[in-house]
Amino acid sequence: MKQSKLSLLLGAAFLMATSAIGPGFLTQTTVFTQTLLASFGFVILMSIILDIGAQMNVWRIIAVSEKRAQDIANMVLPGMGYLVALLIVMGGLAFNIGNVAGAGLGLNVLFGIPAETGALVSAIIAIGIFLVREAGKLMDRFAQIMGFIMIGLTIYVAIVSSPPVGEAVLKTFVPDTIDVLAIVTLVGGTVGGYITFAGGHRLLDAGVKGTAALPEVTKSSTSGIVVVSVMRVVLFLAVLGVVSQGLQLDPANPPASVFQLAAGDVGYKIFGIVIWAAAITSVIGCAYTSVSFIRTFHPALEKSHKWIIIGFIAVSTLVFLVVGRPVKILVLVGALNGLILPITLGIMLIAAYQKKIVGDYKHPVWMTIFGGIVVVSMAIMGIYTLINELPKLMS
Repeated sequence: MKQSKLSLLLGAAFLMATSAIGPGFLTQTTVFTQTLLASFGFVILMSIILDIGAQMNVWRIIAVSEKRAQDIANMVLPGMGYLVALLIVMGGLAFNIGNVAGAGLGLNVLFGIPAETGALVSAIIAIGIFLVREAGKLMDRFAQIMGFIMIGLTIYVAIVSSPPVGEAVLKTFVPDTIDVLAIVTLVGGTVGGYITFAGGHRLLDAGVKGTAALPEVTKSSTSGIVVVSVMRVVLFLAVLGVVSQGLQLDPANPPASVFQLAAGDVGYKIFGIVIWAAAITSVIGCAYTSVSFIRTFHPALEKSHKWIIIGFIAVSTLVFLVVGRPVKILVLVGALNGLILPITLGIMLIAAYQKKIVGDYKHPVWMTIFGGIVVVSMAIMGIYTLINELPKLMS
């Protein structure tokens, strides 16, 4: 039984982590490191603190209430659950456009085909996987294996690229510049939109719920952030090592060029396999979790949810094929999900103090303050980004 419980906790942590460590994660980290150099360490530090504050609160409240996020929101304010579902699905769609783009970039690396063709082929494969009965278990295990491969490969590249570790540590605490867009994008790409709810809902479905399960829920939620943070730091060092040597990254595919410049053609091809696998996993996980936010609203949605998921993937692919510009999409996606976070987390914090939702449970004051800081800071930075930065990205 203990082994089974541990497996469930790791499953939830990896579901969240592999959702975050997708092509957008790799591209965002590479692009911002290239721009901010060692000062990007400060952005990572801030994002880790905000990530923990958001995820611990959300998972804890879902576990105690024993309800899904949209149902909690509807109890806080009638109709709010539908708004949350709309925001999650819209953000998930944007996120999945980035995932499809990443899959296209992966096949471009491996076979030299256009990113658009690669995206179309990948979408067809993802839809085919959803038609297999046991696809969930298979893809969950595959995602975990690929997660370890990604981290291992990136550690190798970081060592080979010989980054200025001392400077990176210094600038993490004393940065030359503070980039608000980068912070919003990283937090959005790690716990924004549907991502932070994926693991919480997974634990709920697995029966890990109630006040007695809170220590396990906390451990699982922080484990997911630890996995993401390790990958983020290692990739940051790998990119920093390459750009510190004065080498130029390919703007059409920045993370792939990092691996190629550091480890040659072999590294380039292996990276293609990793980013494609990460993208396919994220396409499936994103589509499934996003649709889970609406399938409980009506029996017809529940009955046909598999076809809704397939349609979700198809629409994501079509938008990418029409819009193009995969790198811009991957950077933009995290920012969009960052704008959703203060709304959803704010609802969760209000729910923590409503007896009809959590019963006699007392939410820790320090955790409420922590979560409140995340809500306020992400709201302010999100509005700033919306007004000042997103128009530049879209131009």
